[in-house]
Amino acid sequence: MTDINAFNQAMEELFSLGRFGIKLGLETILAMLKGIGDPHLRIQCIHIAGTNGKGSVAQNTASILQAAGYKVGVYTSPHLVHINERFTVNGRPISDDEVLEAYQAVKSVSGLERHATFFEYTTAMALYAFDRAGVDYAVMETGMGGRLDATNVLKPELCIITNISVEHEMYLGNTIAQIAYEKAGIIKPGVPVVTGVRQPDAIKAVEKAAAESKAPLYRMGKDFKTRRLQGGGFNFYGQDHAWKGLQCRLKGEYQIPNASLALAGCQALTKRGAKITEEQAKAGLEQVKWPGRLETIQESPMVILDGAHNLAAMKVLTKYLAETFADRDVTVITGFLDDKPYKKMLPMLEALAAKIIITRPKIGRAVETKELTPLIRNKKDRFVEKPSVEEAVKYALENARDTDVIVVAGSLYIVGEARQTLQDMGLIQDESFSSLSPRNLGPG
Repeated sequence: MTDINAFNQAMEELFSLGRFGIKLGLETILAMLKGIGDPHLRIQCIHIAGTNGKGSVAQNTASILQAAGYKVGVYTSPHLVHINERFTVNGRPISDDEVLEAYQAVKSVSGLERHATFFEYTTAMALYAFDRAGVDYAVMETGMGGRLDATNVLKPELCIITNISVEHEMYLGNTIAQIAYEKAGIIKPGVPVVTGVRQPDAIKAVEKAAAESKAPLYRMGKDFKTRRLQGGGFNFYGQDHAWKGLQCRLKGEYQIPNASLALAGCQALTKRGAKITEEQAKAGLEQVKWPGRLETIQESPMVILDGAHNLAAMKVLTKYLAETFADRDVTVITGFLDDKPYKKMLPMLEALAAKIIITRPKIGRAVETKELTPLIRNKKDRFVEKPSVEEAVKYALENARDTDVIVVAGSLYIVGEARQTLQDMGLIQDESFSSLSPRNLGPG
């Protein structure tokens, strides 16, 4: 039985590490891992970098491996409601007890040259927990970049680089070439690389890194391809053979490229001893779950949650909404973090919304509603401002018709708070979290 007071105190300590900010580099995380017995050296890992789609690719890959009979850990960020979501084993978040044990193990490491950051802590905790759980594979998502990201201590079986667009310029550079160089830093000698990058500068950077490491490289559109089928399915033409009649459980056209990266990755793993059949690949794609990413909560009125936390993701979301719900009124609940291009993102949402509700997630980096209000061109009858996500969600539900669509988007933080509100209202029943207390401890 979890000591709730001990767990809460530990998580308050963990979230307080946010004050140390972002520090790229591997010396500290290597020292932390040495202090807990170097678990990263005992785990077969799949390492995933990229700008968008990392989480979807991670979940698809893990689900396929699980369908093939493997025990799989997944480390992703941010979490939506519970920190436990960052560390899952066979699709279920680890328990509060396991989170607490991992935190205490990492905290016990002494002699670090500087204070560890929040992400360094959670990365070490993930590897500790997965090692203790005895996973066959751990699917590990980078936090930022790749070359100097805390996850880049791994000795992976496979590397996946999803795609690249300009992000985190302060840390990664302000050109596609510079950012691609950082992402390609996860490539290891002799380890296969699967990528969906398309820009010439990005392809050049990834190809150069792979060549220098003598790493087999598989590029989307060149070494593996997909063909969409009538009815929404697709065929996958891989490195060695085709898998046909596949279906994505995750919604959105962009999920087929994400699924194809996972499929190509799994085919690459078979060259390294994994046993994965076509039927297992199909089953994995059809069973995958990824909350908060084009997630439909209810049908009438329809409620959809999607982070869409950067410009590329917002373009994909608004295209999907415009095409899918052209004949229905859409109410948008939105808010943003101050490091995102919200001055471009908000007009994209406004263009398709019958009503837009501006609010603010609790995290300190959130943009104040008063800064967003002037960006709304047509406020009359279409604009509402609410001080909290909870109030915004309840207002939208109270004022929606059965045929309306309510979309929460703009930040995974705002989606997390909305999901918590919907859980509290009884609109979400998730057995994966049945053993966890309904709380949101700190920022996602």
